[in-house]
Amino acid sequence: MGYILLAGGAEFGGCMAAPDLRAIKLAGGFEAPISIIPAAAAPDNNHQRAGQNGVNWFKQLGAVNVTALPLIDRGSADDPTVVKALQGSRVIYLLGGFPRHLAQSLAGSKSWQAILSAHTAGAVIAGSSAGAMIVCDTYYDPHAKETFSGLGLIPGVCVLPHYDTFGKNWAPELSRRLPGTMLIGIDEQSGMLNDGPQGSWQAYGAGGVTLYQNDRKLQFAAGQPFELKI
Repeated sequence: MGYILLAGGAEFGGCMAAPDLRAIKLAGGFEAPISIIPAAAAPDNNHQRAGQNGVNWFKQLGAVNVTALPLIDRGSADDPTVVKALQGSRVIYLLGGFPRHLAQSLAGSKSWQAILSAHTAGAVIAGSSAGAMIVCDTYYDPHAKETFSGLGLIPGVCVLPHYDTFGKNWAPELSRRLPGTMLIGIDEQSGMLNDGPQGSWQAYGAGGVTLYQNDRKLQFAAGQPFELKI
């Protein structure tokens, strides 16, 4: 089984070098194939710029095999060329933007099955903001102001990205709506990666990670390990 990296937003900044370099190492090194999925940025026609930003960032870190895939909607998520690229990827990065569009693009698709297969084979699945939200059991769509079922890669949790700016404002309402669900607030330029001892998670980046569960609020700064006890 591979690894999961969740980022809170503003992911291509200097403070995210540490978790992304760690992801590259876990994936096999700088030659490892990295695929960027920009679908969440497609509704406002920002996917090409966002995808290229991802390519530029990972190349700056030293990666040499980085591609922004043309996966922008449900139709392209079944494209055989895209699916094949995902099957061979060692890091798969879901960018931020519109969470519901991203979830609807991937749910039930051949691309999502390829992502799951790659993860089973050891790949790192990464997501920032919307990308981090939709891989969990439940995600909040701020545009619809509703919660929806996510893709379930991480059971029992709901991610609040951009926690240090506006994501923390969602916590009181989501705590009421989602009893029994762990809320995970992730600051911008911060992330969490399950690369610790016995599969524990570790916080990375400029800020930290905040866990809400059963009326408890726990905070973890960069370098601190923690577990998700659902």
